[in-house]
Amino acid sequence: MQPNRMKALIKSGKPAYGVSVMFPAAELVEMIGQLGFDWVMLDAEHGSITPDTITPLILACEVRGVTPIVRPERNDPALINRYLDRGAMGVQVPHVNTKAEAEAAVRACRYYPEGERGLAGGRMADFGYGATTKDYVAQANRETLVCIQIEDIAAVRNLDEILTVKGVDVFFVGPTDLAQSMGHPGDNAHPDVQRTVHDVFTRIHAAGKASGTPGNAEACAKNAANGILYHYTHVPTFMSYYGKHFMKTVGRS
Repeated sequence: MQPNRMKALIKSGKPAYGVSVMFPAAELVEMIGQLGFDWVMLDAEHGSITPDTITPLILACEVRGVTPIVRPERNDPALINRYLDRGAMGVQVPHVNTKAEAEAAVRACRYYPEGERGLAGGRMADFGYGATTKDYVAQANRETLVCIQIEDIAAVRNLDEILTVKGVDVFFVGPTDLAQSMGHPGDNAHPDVQRTVHDVFTRIHAAGKASGTPGNAEACAKNAANGILYHYTHVPTFMSYYGKHFMKTVGRS
């Protein structure tokens, strides 16, 4: 198992920048890596990526030296294990609303004694040709990143308890779903939503925990200045920015 470069950045207090990919296009992942991003979020929750299509994407990450993190469809230990066994180096678990749900996410990602992940070897364990199983387990527990999403008002109410869960590396704030949960779908800028998001980040940082959120380049820079470490932009945002720049450059806008 390779070292998790992106987790190392976050643990050292440095921001890590990535791009969210929603469909199984290994070439796109390679391009992202060539552009210097630290990681790729492979979105199986909202996209068409599945355990059967994710392996080429992970291989593309490995070729270009970026860290593959998967957002599974749900907080399901069997599903999470399938993605991790195929080479994902961490998960971004959606809709974690209670301490018990956060603990379940950690257990799904870690082997004994830190969790209950099923142990079968496979490509993450170098097919058994590399380190011993005992050494692989220790390395996997150390290198696998666990990120949980705070994106429902129920999670905000339970945040203080959720923040006490051991083994969570990043607490990710999802403003779009949070706005919807608060009764303001599509209005992330609503004052109530903005106050809630600010409060959540304040509480995460006061607890000494790492935080994350999405954004475009300008938002990521601003968020990093405010202590947020885990950043990604979406492919449509990514393409729109460079597409508009290109068309302006060639005189088409």
